[in-house]
Amino acid sequence: MRLTAEQRKEQIVRLATSMFAKNGYDGLTIRMLALACGISEPALYKYFPSKQAIYREVLQNLKKQLTIDKLESKISKSEDIKEILFTLARHIIDIYGSKPEFTRLLLFCSLENHDLSGEVFNIIRGPFVRILSEKLKKLKKSGKIREIDPEITARCFVGMVMDCSLGMDLWKNKQGRTFTSEKIIRNNIGIYVRGLKIP
Repeated sequence: MRLTAEQRKEQIVRLATSMFAKNGYDGLTIRMLALACGISEPALYKYFPSKQAIYREVLQNLKKQLTIDKLESKISKSEDIKEILFTLARHIIDIYGSKPEFTRLLLFCSLENHDLSGEVFNIIRGPFVRILSEKLKKLKKSGKIREIDPEITARCFVGMVMDCSLGMDLWKNKQGRTFTSEKIIRNNIGIYVRGLKIP
């Protein structure tokens, strides 16, 4: 059955997501992607003018899957730092646990340091840092948490949660003891909450 133009475009993005996550940006060629799609390179270029354009489309597609609006809605209603951190951590682990492409693309872009690395960070990790940083600023201003740098704290917290997710995906059964995401979250959030609360 012949695919419509829209179906073909979706197929290219779907396969490109998986192949970029497996091979990195530098390791995936248009030829490889065209072969996987069952079309020629010139045919693929009818849908996307360059590998960079395909990669950008992959990132935009992944951005939609982060469900940032839903997360912001939940967090905006709370003034409880523990609840905020739990909500954010669970959201990140649920997303990254179900879509290992996020973690792998982030790792590859860090290692390859290609032109789109900044965009990868801004799309895949940046929204979580922004949401938490903004919330911490408000809580600090209202005197509900101690004097901290909200952006540094947000970056460190999001990094810790993402590293947990990374460990569960990439290093599964290679680190000796295996911990559930819930156990890791409960252990570490308690430390963060005690550090942020005013004594």
